[in-house]
Amino acid sequence: MTSSIQKLTLNPQRLFSADKQVSNIAVELYQKIKNLPIVSPHGHTDPSWFNENKNFKNATDLLIRPDHYVFRMLYSQGIDLDTLGIPQHGEKGDLSIYRRADPEKIWQLLADHYFLFAGTPSGYWLDETFSKVFGFTEKLCSANAMQYYREINRQLALPEFTPLALMDKFNIELIATTEGALDSLSHHSAIADSKWAKRVITSFRPDDVVDASREDFVDNLKKLADLTGENTQDWRGYLNAIRKRRQYFIQNGRATATDHGHPTALTADLPENECQALLNKCLAGQSSEQEQELFRGQMLTELAGMSIEDGLVMQIHPGAHRNHNVQIFDYFGRDKGCDIPSQTEYVNALKPLLSKYGNHPDLKIILFTLDETTYSRELAPLAGHYPSLKLGPAWWFHDSPAGMLRFRQQTTETAGFYNTVGFNDDTRAFLSIPARHDVARRVDCRYLAELVSNHQITLVEAHTLAYQLTYGLVKKAYNLS
Repeated sequence: MTSSIQKLTLNPQRLFSADKQVSNIAVELYQKIKNLPIVSPHGHTDPSWFNENKNFKNATDLLIRPDHYVFRMLYSQGIDLDTLGIPQHGEKGDLSIYRRADPEKIWQLLADHYFLFAGTPSGYWLDETFSKVFGFTEKLCSANAMQYYREINRQLALPEFTPLALMDKFNIELIATTEGALDSLSHHSAIADSKWAKRVITSFRPDDVVDASREDFVDNLKKLADLTGENTQDWRGYLNAIRKRRQYFIQNGRATATDHGHPTALTADLPENECQALLNKCLAGQSSEQEQELFRGQMLTELAGMSIEDGLVMQIHPGAHRNHNVQIFDYFGRDKGCDIPSQTEYVNALKPLLSKYGNHPDLKIILFTLDETTYSRELAPLAGHYPSLKLGPAWWFHDSPAGMLRFRQQTTETAGFYNTVGFNDDTRAFLSIPARHDVARRVDCRYLAELVSNHQITLVEAHTLAYQLTYGLVKKAYNLS
């Protein structure tokens, strides 16, 4: 742990392998695709940024507070989230803590502990952001923290650092935000008649109205009824209400995809009378954890049927034990970095849904995992057979250089490349998007270069695949072409 200032340098051949032959091929592949537009089809950036197009306030509010990768690491070393000024949105929370927090002191804390990020994806992303976006030539540390803070703030106030200007600077062709089923989509609606309508879209995430374990589930179904005019205590009325919200997202947010963050991949196909009985128990607050899980599983199957009807691509993100730290959840609310990957089974869990809809030509499901042990055993064989299934990229805890490489190594031989969908950054940290996509491009070029070097594919095939993994497959998978 030293505060001495080091040079901040980005080796042009980083992540390309220490093997010179592989590295040379990777460089050739990368040169052809490095400047392709960024397509970000799934993420959690704030839609107000693009509608209001206001300059970001300061380095802390932009680079620390929205990024649970960053404050999670700091918290793991004993730095309280209230010290970092993270807003307390939980039932016991106090929002005044956010208002009282000093952003300069928070930035100094990051700099004092920046050594913690060595070897982590956040370390790569932050270093690249500091170097390429802001032009720093010294690595962040205690000694230069305030120099960093003042210079970042100076640049953030410039016209070329508004969100829409950064969209052009970063060569982001399209970015998708993610909103809950009850969201008004006011920011998306506000840009509907502008040139940005085709570049900033939403995704429909109905967890707030399909997860009966949520503390706000009953209230949310009342709100859903008010929004749609449907009786959400009736099974058919409830499904019709969700259909109407999907259409609202298509019409007002240009949505092309849905997103489902369920604890497991369980699906079900129950008779209608059993569905109604299950809904009744959930609304009455009398459902067990197992019944709540069954309800979510039934809804995944119902939502797959809706995707066939309206064409929205279905993203399933299972396997996270959400809000594992109860105290953090109580005070700070959801999505504060205390989610933990959990063991996840897919073959039996998905069978009810796939038995009903898996062979339908109009269904597109993109399947993610936080359980890497399932790559070769379950996910690649499933995607390598069912025409409705594609594999999403290495996600969340695994969107690292090593994690991305493991994904390719364990899925390609069974599923191939064309049953995957390119890369998505899944981030709230807007300035890290170019760095995250660059890491994915470099790792894919490395993997392709290894196949060429081993005479498994030709260089011509590798160039085609590099383009597809960077740009072609994501456009096709998310119906963006």
